Amino acid sequence: MIKFLDLHKINNRFREELQASFTQSLDTSCYILGPNVKKFESDFAHYCGTNYCIGTANGLDALTLILKGYIEIGKLKKGDKVLVPANTFIATILSVIHADLEPVLIEPDPNTYNISVAGVEAALTEETRAIIMVHLYGQLADYESLETIAKKHNLLLIEDAAQSHGAISNSKNIKAGNLAHAAAFSFYPSKNLGALGDGGAVATNDKELFEAVSLLRNYGSNIKYKNEVIGHNSRLDDLQAAFLSVKLSSLDSDNSRRRFIAKCYLREIVNSKVNLPSYDESKNHVFYAFVVEVENRDAFINHLNKNGVEWLVHYPVPPHKQEALKRFSHIKLPITEQIHKRIISLPISPVMTDEEISTVIEVINAY
Repeated sequence: MIKFLDLHKINNRFREELQASFTQSLDTSCYILGPNVKKFESDFAHYCGTNYCIGTANGLDALTLILKGYIEIGKLKKGDKVLVPANTFIATILSVIHADLEPVLIEPDPNTYNISVAGVEAALTEETRAIIMVHLYGQLADYESLETIAKKHNLLLIEDAAQSHGAISNSKNIKAGNLAHAAAFSFYPSKNLGALGDGGAVATNDKELFEAVSLLRNYGSNIKYKNEVIGHNSRLDDLQAAFLSVKLSSLDSDNSRRRFIAKCYLREIVNSKVNLPSYDESKNHVFYAFVVEVENRDAFINHLNKNGVEWLVHYPVPPHKQEALKRFSHIKLPITEQIHKRIISLPISPVMTDEEISTVIEVINAY
């Protein structure tokens, strides 16, 4: 069986360093917002090229706290409209709702699956105050076009970078996390930079937002037992921060391996029944997922199962068709709905062997 994602194999590469980090944390007993969090925040800000990084409990909280932070400093107010991709993981939309803002769902570009620039332009109203762009599956959204729109209409531009750690823009050589006013990251274990539990972070160059989010993540407090605003308990765990610092040094090489696998798939999968993703072979894609489209997904899944290739669907049900978001169920989003019926993700990870890559290609070509 070729695993979709072998987390044990991925993390076992760092076993000795992770164990040493655990021992160090146990000995120092600084478990909450300790030196490991400060170190990782500094390291990750430097990696992204931003002035600031704030560790949070998870990626959803990171995105929610950005929005709530903007409300605290007066750049958003409750009820403002935020343009978000319709084709995304539900967390993107939940963050807007949690911040008491109004999400406006925008169809994707069918070639990249990312938010459509034309769709954004068509949806703009006087009530629009922000755009959240998701770098879905690891590929950067068209941030330059969205940045132009945001500047023209005085809108906030926010990155949901939960799947794009280390992706680099082609034109400016700038990394995800530094392509907008603020960015949210997830360190869920399956991510390209994954913790051994939950975790997230906010990256920004905005000092005022940095200070607001730093307050909000810690009960609205900078000084113990002195609470300045209505805050949350959303702090990156100190032990997870230590683990992330260990793994950060391998992120670029891991992303390179993912791109190598993607190029093998794109070059050698020659089955006309399988539509391959759009990719210009640059570093703007880190292939959190390698997503293909097939007409009859059930038949394709049966073929993969019979031949020992694990798979995953990112995501089987679009957000607006989820019970939790049934107030959006009346909206017609045909591109999003078609994508969710046809897509399936193939195995891709930095620990896949060349033999496993070849086997996946052979199995798919035999479909």
